[in-house]
Amino acid sequence: MALPPVIFEDEVMIAFDKPSGLLIAPDRWDKARANLMGLVHDKMGHDVANVHRLDADTSGIVLCAKTKPALDFLSGQFQSKTVEKKYLAMAVVLPPEQAMKVIAPIRDAAGLLPDTFTVDLALGEDEREPGRMRVFKKRGGKPSLTEYRTLERFGKFAWLECRPVTGRTHQIRVHLAAAGAPILNDRFYGDPEIKLLLSELKRRYKGRDEEKPLIGRLALHASELTVKHPLTREPVTLTAPVPHEFEVALKYLRKFATARPGR
Repeated sequence: MALPPVIFEDEVMIAFDKPSGLLIAPDRWDKARANLMGLVHDKMGHDVANVHRLDADTSGIVLCAKTKPALDFLSGQFQSKTVEKKYLAMAVVLPPEQAMKVIAPIRDAAGLLPDTFTVDLALGEDEREPGRMRVFKKRGGKPSLTEYRTLERFGKFAWLECRPVTGRTHQIRVHLAAAGAPILNDRFYGDPEIKLLLSELKRRYKGRDEEKPLIGRLALHASELTVKHPLTREPVTLTAPVPHEFEVALKYLRKFATARPGR
């Protein structure tokens, strides 16, 4: 298996555009399953180390350090929460009757997701379902904060920019689910029955009997990362292009869905 596309490389760090479905590190149960760092170590040696992680189902930027001093410097920025992170997500905006049943529904006066909103809810591991996270409303959990901006609205779908201030496991996913707008195709926190289908957007659709969704994976992409460079100490912004299937879905949504732009 080849390494994912390289979006940045110099003498002390390298960044990959990880595809959805690829683990960062070895799976605890299935050691034979492909993972990014296994591929990196096979092809580049064990001196290269990942600075942070992404969920297996999330695509986008993964930054690695080539030296121990670079690893320490970059890791320190993640620990001190000075790294600027931007994700893109396609969310499913639940109807009012369903949204009222979630933990912290967020809507504007028109019943839509606001142009900007923040979710500030403590998160921790769900004791009933290992591997999943949940909101802690009173005691327990760790402080977690995510800022969101609605880029475009398409009926029950919304295209969002997500900026996690903290870095908890599944943070963006759990916070959006708690706000009543889970990410499309989120098998943990969303509704697996909801699909983004061209036949539901385009009138007189004439396609295959077994139609495939426009987006068939978790609709979350780590698109931008800004860190201070280990050598120059100057900010460096890394960018991963929007996945092709996201671009195709947006093209059809803009063409056939009732679009209402965000700000």
